[in-house]
Amino acid sequence: MDIDVRGPRFGAAVTTVVLAVVLITGSAWLLAWQTLAFAMGAAGGVGRSPYGWFFRRAVRPRLGPPTEFEAPEPPRFAQAVGLTFAAVGLVGYAAGVQGLGLAATGAALAAAFLNAAFGYCLGCEMYLLVRRVTVRAE
Repeated sequence: MDIDVRGPRFGAAVTTVVLAVVLITGSAWLLAWQTLAFAMGAAGGVGRSPYGWFFRRAVRPRLGPPTEFEAPEPPRFAQAVGLTFAAVGLVGYAAGVQGLGLAATGAALAAAFLNAAFGYCLGCEMYLLVRRVTVRAE
């Protein structure tokens, strides 16, 4: 079942704010929260993440009906990519390797910002590229 494209963009906007605060404060706890949010989105789809749940319950009812939909697989893959970067960042912060934490968190922030501001989902594009390559290889 296709999903409302506004949901993942809303989640990306919240993620952008959360990751920006992580970079400003260096909070490993806040990055742990974002890592969990990514994990929930990767495991169950963006609708199962905390931001997807909030969008569905509080934001979407205040908007008009959706006019654009997308397949759930690319955003779910993007959540897994975000999970990877957030986990690496969390390891960096927890191990005291500040540069690793900053770099991985900054990369996740850049991708989230692109989606939130411009509707360009890097993880979704990676998913499509992987699909093209694996289909040709079969």
